[in-house]
Amino acid sequence: MDCAIAGQEFRDGLRRGGPLPSATVKRLARLDPARATAAIARTVAMLAAAAAAALAWPHPAVWAAAFVVAAAGQHALFVLAHDAAHYRLYPSRRLNDAAGRLLGALGGVSTATYRTVHRLHHNHLYGPRDPDIALHGGYPRGRLYLAKKLARDLAGLTAWKTYAYFFGAPAANRAGGGAPRPLDDTSPALREAARRDRRFVVAVQAGLFAAAAAGGFVFEYLLLWVLPAVTLLQALLRLRAVLEHGAVPDPASGSPLAAARTCLPPRWLAWALFPHHVNYHIEHHLYPAIPHYNLPACHRALAAAGALRAAEVRPLGAGLKRVFAAPA
Repeated sequence: MDCAIAGQEFRDGLRRGGPLPSATVKRLARLDPARATAAIARTVAMLAAAAAAALAWPHPAVWAAAFVVAAAGQHALFVLAHDAAHYRLYPSRRLNDAAGRLLGALGGVSTATYRTVHRLHHNHLYGPRDPDIALHGGYPRGRLYLAKKLARDLAGLTAWKTYAYFFGAPAANRAGGGAPRPLDDTSPALREAARRDRRFVVAVQAGLFAAAAAGGFVFEYLLLWVLPAVTLLQALLRLRAVLEHGAVPDPASGSPLAAARTCLPPRWLAWALFPHHVNYHIEHHLYPAIPHYNLPACHRALAAAGALRAAEVRPLGAGLKRVFAAPA
C-alpha cells in the first residue's frame, strides 16, 4: 500500500499483515484529491482569516487570538506536509510532492527532507535508528520535566532544534557503536530531492520576508507569523509527539499497538493539538498508507475487530496523566 520503490517506502506497522482485511485497508487507503484539497483550503483560509482580522481590528485581544490561530494553522500545515511525505495527498506523485513541498516551505520545513527522516521513525519504531526517541523516549519523567521543556518551547529557546530536525539533522548522525549511517537504506533519488527542497525552503522564506517588507508589514509578519512559529507551535509539536509515543506500555516491542498512543481529545482542542485527525496515531503507524481523512474510519474498523482492546487508546486527559506522571 505504500510507495513500492526500495529506499522510499514506509512499512506497515505489523510486518506480517494486520487485524483488518486487505480489502478494507485498500478501500481506506484510496486517495480522494477533493478531500485533500479541501483540507488544504480550510487550513489556508483559517490562517488568512486570522491575519485579515488582526489587520482590520488592531486590538490586543484580536491579535492574541490571531497569534494562537497562526500557531494552530502552522501546525495543521505541518500535518498536511506529513501526509505528503507519506505520498498521501494526491495520486500523482508530482502533484503530491509539489503541494507538500509548498506547504512545508510556508512553515519553514523541508517536506522532502522530512520524508527521509520520518521513514526511519516508521520503519524502526523505538529502535536504534528511530530519530524521534530523543523527543518522546523515557517518559514518564515527572510533571516538572515536561513542564520545563514546554516552558522553554514557549520561550522560543528550542525552535532551532525543530527546524534542524526538519532539515535532516537526525538522519545525518551516525548510530552508536560504529553502526551504519541511518540513511543507508534511503534511495539516492530521495536524498537528492531533499537537497533540492532545502534550497526551495530558503527561497520561499526569503520571499515571504521580502513580500512583507515590500508591503510595509514587517512588524505584523514577525509578530503574527514568525513569533508563533518559534514559540507556541514548538510547544504544540512537543506535546503532541510525547502524547503519541511517550509513556507507552511496551516501547521495546516496536509494535504500534504497544509503542504508540491514540488520544481522543475534545473537539474544541483537537483543531490546535491534533489537526487533521493526527491523534489517531496507532492507526497511522499500523497503516501509513491510509490518508488522514480516513483515519477515524480505520479506528472504528479496528475497534469493531477487537484489535484495540489492549492498545493505548485513551481520552486526552488520561494520556496527559500518563506522560506527566512520576517516573516508575
